[in-house]
Amino acid sequence: MNRRLTAIVECEGDGYIASCPEVDVASQGETVTEARENLAEALTLFFESASTDEIERRLSEEIYVTQIEVAVG
Repeated sequence: MNRRLTAIVECEGDGYIASCPEVDVASQGETVTEARENLAEALTLFFESASTDEIERRLSEEIYVTQIEVAVG
């Protein structure tokens, strides 16, 4: 079974951090692509090794990624 999840990738220092807010799993890489691929691997390992209770406890199906505008300065 496949599951579609959110991947948020942010530049941090000289690399990238990729995180999945639905299950609070993160990984990193030297490029956006590497960080994303490493996150996919971390998520696969999480779903393979976590108990059903752990998955249900951590899984949040209502994640909203949006932009907002705020006054600066």
